[in-house]
Amino acid sequence: MMQININTKITGDTKETPVQKAVKALERDIKNTCKDTTEPGLEIKLVSNAHDAASEVFTIDRNEDNLTITSACSLGLIYGIYHVSREFLGVQNFWFWNEQELTKESEHIVPDNYHYESKPSKVRFRGWFINDEVLFDGWREKVGENFPWEMAFEALLRCGGNMTIPGTDHNSHRYKDLANDYGLWITHHHAEPLGAQMFARAYPDLEASFNKHPDLFRGLWQQAIEDQKSCKVVWNLGFRGQGDRPFWADDPTYDTPKARGKLMSELILEQYNLVKESDKDAVCCTNLYGETMELYKDGYLTFPSDVIKIWADNGFGKMVSRRQNNHNPRVYALPHEGDNSAHGIYYHASFYDLQAAAMMTMLPNSPEFVVNELKDVYAHGVDDFWIINCSNVKPHTYYLDLIAKMWSGNEGDCSNTDEIKSLDAQKYEIEHIQDYVKKYYGDVTAPDLTSRIEDAYREWPKCTPKYGPNEDDHAGEQFSNHGARILTCGFISNFNKLDPAHTKSIPELNWICKRDTLLEQVKWHEEKYKEALDAYTKYLADCNKIKEDLIAKGSLKAAERFDNTLICQVQYHYYSYLGAYHICRAILTCLDDKKEGGKFIDVLEEGANGKPVDYLTAFYEAGLAKKEFFEGYETMRSYEHDIWEGFYENDCEADIRQSGFVAESLMSYLRVLGDGPHFYKWQRKFQKESGGEKVHLILRIKAHLTDDELWNLMTR
Repeated sequence: MMQININTKITGDTKETPVQKAVKALERDIKNTCKDTTEPGLEIKLVSNAHDAASEVFTIDRNEDNLTITSACSLGLIYGIYHVSREFLGVQNFWFWNEQELTKESEHIVPDNYHYESKPSKVRFRGWFINDEVLFDGWREKVGENFPWEMAFEALLRCGGNMTIPGTDHNSHRYKDLANDYGLWITHHHAEPLGAQMFARAYPDLEASFNKHPDLFRGLWQQAIEDQKSCKVVWNLGFRGQGDRPFWADDPTYDTPKARGKLMSELILEQYNLVKESDKDAVCCTNLYGETMELYKDGYLTFPSDVIKIWADNGFGKMVSRRQNNHNPRVYALPHEGDNSAHGIYYHASFYDLQAAAMMTMLPNSPEFVVNELKDVYAHGVDDFWIINCSNVKPHTYYLDLIAKMWSGNEGDCSNTDEIKSLDAQKYEIEHIQDYVKKYYGDVTAPDLTSRIEDAYREWPKCTPKYGPNEDDHAGEQFSNHGARILTCGFISNFNKLDPAHTKSIPELNWICKRDTLLEQVKWHEEKYKEALDAYTKYLADCNKIKEDLIAKGSLKAAERFDNTLICQVQYHYYSYLGAYHICRAILTCLDDKKEGGKFIDVLEEGANGKPVDYLTAFYEAGLAKKEFFEGYETMRSYEHDIWEGFYENDCEADIRQSGFVAESLMSYLRVLGDGPHFYKWQRKFQKESGGEKVHLILRIKAHLTDDELWNLMTR
């Protein structure tokens, strides 16, 4: 009997562009998983049955010589195609992003009388916001303009998604047609209502004030509607300021919650009417995000009853309002019980906040925590719209896979309210880890190593440092990188040479560590960084041992995959916290008058009451910080290989390399304090041939050393 093999053909209703793209993907999967043979292949036949064009379900039936996929719409056919790829060819949803090793077989067996009938997804609109996609922006120059987005859209469809915000700012406009070609609904960033161009971009010389330029704003909205007429759109309504902030930051005329809510309500209604004039059946939504949710909760914001209200987590997976700078009201972000109107969520698998978020690495909170939050989301009837911030996809596949299971609800766990309430989040996490490792490390030959890989994934949230009293107060890589840079800049800007211990504190850190002096803030950070460093040092050693054992037992590809997907993220944290820890030690050497001098003590300046300040040891510690940050950057770049060449090049938001540059600036500043203005005393201490410590020839035979040259002499 015929089976799926290299000669399998895909026939039937393939005229629609989104279906054609899925067919090409399946043809590629067949090529990647089938050996050459002369045997005829099982035909895969696509059949459109348009009795209910709104339904995305599909059926698959095996006949003697064909496998028939039937659905009422193109998305259903696409889901059926990817079901075949996953079920029979073994190509997993994140095969590309997780670098799955695909093996070729002579044929892939489809059982006699095979029948599969999918169930409707629990969430009506579900998809990814490709946001802060800075790694895509650099990588596409190597792999092609559309390639990163094509692979993201394919993975989203494989996960059962049907909607996307196809990038941030310029990218959302550039890739909307491509997303439409993949069959996805388009929706919009909350800073770009209706997907319109930002006013400040369209009119850079004008003040972004609706009061002053109402017709120009309306023109941008109308143009956006015209530009998206060929797309399926969930229209996002709202009014925020330029650059994703409150609009009153640009227009201080609105100085009360009542005035702000009144304008927003009026403009949302106006946008709603514009959309409905174009399409009476249009679906509309609005984001209750940040300051907008506070206005809504306080009764200052209203909109039409059929608009989907999108509630947002705080960037760390908790359904409360996000922290903005030092303001953190943590307003509960789900509808009141009994509110049966349409609701959705904007949920972060990745986040960027210049404080403690994770974008280059996985969410710092546990899968169990995420499942419990999403259970609560379901319990409040929020199943009309889920948009998940997926950032650059690759670092976040573990959590994206978990969330996709939750939005589908096709395993019985989320199919009705009673099952949601009884869902055991801890058990769900365990089963997800086992399933995930089985799918992507199925080639591991030793069962004990499989369980150790599972343990390694379980360890991830346990190592993330806890910085506050709330259950979600666990930090990502921005805590170490932005934190170290803030401390350094605050020290350089405010250092009190005459009374170092009373150097003033940094208000920007009040959200996490409000103290009277910088000394107290640095001590607090040093302790947190040291705790994290100890945890990641052990975690990295454990992961490297797993990798070594995988190699020793012949699972070379699995070892490489483990390295490229998990170890690389652990290393990013390890080097970030190691660098940040040395930044703290450098600054404390200057601030703490109770701290004994280091091994390089060379007192050239006096602080309050004649107490010494050991700038030389501080310089050395800053050099260690620079070394570790740059080593972390080089280690990250070492994971670029083959198709991934250039993927990490544009790390610009956590930006571990920039942390190294800031540490370098700290070195220079400390050398100015301790060795300036003539810059010969430290050099004479370490470069003996320039005259030595005893003979003061003031560099008559040697030129000045650079900071790096001097530091390298100190390390000998």
